[in-house]
Amino acid sequence: MTSIVLSGSAHPELTREVAERLGLTSAERVVERFPDGELRVVVKEPVRGAEVYLVQPLSPPADAHLLELVFLADACRRAGARSVTAVVPYLAWARQDRRRVEGEPHGARLAADLISARADRVVSVDVHGPAAEGFFSVPLDHLTAAPALAAAIARSVPRDAVVVGPDLGAARRAALFGRLLGLPSAIVHKARLSAREVEVRGVAGEVAGRAPILVDDMISTGATIEAAVRTLLAAGCRPEIVVAATHPLFTESAPERLARLPIARIVVTDALPVPRAPGLELEVVPLATLLAEAIARLREQRPLGELLSTT
Repeated sequence: MTSIVLSGSAHPELTREVAERLGLTSAERVVERFPDGELRVVVKEPVRGAEVYLVQPLSPPADAHLLELVFLADACRRAGARSVTAVVPYLAWARQDRRRVEGEPHGARLAADLISARADRVVSVDVHGPAAEGFFSVPLDHLTAAPALAAAIARSVPRDAVVVGPDLGAARRAALFGRLLGLPSAIVHKARLSAREVEVRGVAGEVAGRAPILVDDMISTGATIEAAVRTLLAAGCRPEIVVAATHPLFTESAPERLARLPIARIVVTDALPVPRAPGLELEVVPLATLLAEAIARLREQRPLGELLSTT
């Protein structure tokens, strides 16, 4: 059966790398705007009867990239594609997995509904919360970049290191990295005050005299990492800090905020285009191999097994 890899505009470089590893080429398409701002897409590659793998991380601007994903998937369906798998390395709105105040929408459910309306399957990487799978009405294959990130970290692990989750939500991730690296783990207790402010209330685990390896699914404003670093230093950690995250959003003043901290290494993936981060030296772990392997197994109807997230 014919398989086609198609890219949205969010990350065509990653799509090309995935296609190359599969021995395919990225299909030709048009993504443009009418003078009044309306989106127009055209899939120029014949897709009738084909399995289409549509690669589009929901990186900023997430709303534009989501609509583009839905338009491209709809175009493929109407052109006769046998199936459309949305490969969404970064799934935006996953943090909006519940309504916190009256009057809020359920962002994660709405995004899932829109994607499910036109895709037959979804593949994503290190989604913020495990509840996200339940919001989709089509299968979601939740992959993890943890082994690839851990392998990169392992090339230079500080002595007496400890893996730290910067909040309770990252506890299972910290435990997973601890197992992969053969290190103990600890957790920082954090409370979010607003979209940009967090408050730390303590550390669970032995961290004094150790070099912390902070692991999280994403770095957005950097507020969570900054609060965790300051708390760990106050608890006696050595200022030889490693930070690892799958999704490097680096919004607002995140690079400046992180550059002020004693961070020795920041290891991220290219699940979304890596933004410019003045003052920071980023180690970027490519995700093309993971995504290509997942697509190859789906094409051959083989289990995804160890590629799947357990956190």
